[in-house]
Amino acid sequence: MPTNVLDLSVSLAPGLRCKNPILTASGTFGYGSEFAPYGALANLGGMVVKGLSLKPRKGNPMPRIAECACGMLNAVGLQNDGVEAFLKHTLPKLPWRETAVIANLYAATPEEFAALADILSAEEGVAALEVNISCPNVREGGILFGQEPAMAAGVTQAVKQAARNTPVIVKLSPNVTDITRIAKAVEDAGADALTCINTLSAMGVDVKTRKPLLANILGGLSGPAVKPVALRCVWQVSRTVKIPVIGVGGIAGVEDVLEFILVGAHAVQAGTMNFSRPDFAFRLAEDLPVACERLGIDDLTTFRASLQV
Repeated sequence: MPTNVLDLSVSLAPGLRCKNPILTASGTFGYGSEFAPYGALANLGGMVVKGLSLKPRKGNPMPRIAECACGMLNAVGLQNDGVEAFLKHTLPKLPWRETAVIANLYAATPEEFAALADILSAEEGVAALEVNISCPNVREGGILFGQEPAMAAGVTQAVKQAARNTPVIVKLSPNVTDITRIAKAVEDAGADALTCINTLSAMGVDVKTRKPLLANILGGLSGPAVKPVALRCVWQVSRTVKIPVIGVGGIAGVEDVLEFILVGAHAVQAGTMNFSRPDFAFRLAEDLPVACERLGIDDLTTFRASLQV
C-alpha cells in the first residue's frame, strides 16, 4: 500500500466529481449490478451502463462476439431492456449515492436522443449522460452521427437542451478522417466532456467454413489491439478541446491507465478486460495509487498531459 495518501479524485464536468479516474465502459460491465460479486461498486470512480434505448432491443443475431488476436470483435447490436425497465428495476439497486452512474444513450434520431435525455436527467441517481454518436442516423440513410461534424453537433445540442443540469459526455468514434473536427464541433455544441474512443470498425472470417465470424459481418474491434489508436485520439483531442477527455481502448493494466492520463485524459474507462477478468476494474482502482507511488507520481493533475514531445 502507498505510504502517502494520493488524491485520486477528478472533476469531469460541473457537478460530476469522481473519487478516482477508473470508470467502466458501456457494453462491457452490464448494468453494473452483475459485477457486484467481484468487488465493491462504490470503490469505482463511475459506471457507464450498457446503451439504453427508448424501447427494449433484442440486438443482432448470433454469433455476435468473436475473439481475435489481441482483442475482440462484437456486433451485439445494443441489446437492452429499455430505459423504463432500467429506471424501475436496475438503477435502484446501484450505489449511485457513492459512485457516479452514467447512462449511455442509443437512438436513431436527434429527437429520440432528446427524449432519452429528458427521461434520464429527471432521475436523481443518474450522474451524467454519455451520448453514443456511433449510432446510424436513419434520416440520412444510415450515416453515423459521429462521422459528420454538423450531425454530431446537432445530437449534442438536442441532448444538452433536454438534459436539464445533468452533464453530457459525448463518445467519439475513431472511424473518421479527423477526430479533432468532430471533437471541436461537439464541444462548441455544449458537450461537458468527451470519451475517446468507441470501437474500430472491423471484421473477421473463418477460412474453414468460409463464413464471417459475426452474423452481422461487420463489428467493432476492442481490446489491447486498439490502444495505440485510442492513445493517439486522446492526445489529439485533449490538445484541441478545453473540456475533459475520458480515455478508453485497450486498457489491460494500471500502467495503461497512466499512459492515457499522461497524454491528456482526465479519467479512463475499462472495457474488454472485464470479460476475461470480472474483477479487473476493481483491481485497477486498488493498483492505481500503488503504481503512482512506484513511479514517483504524487499529483495526477500535474502528471496529466505532461508528455514530453
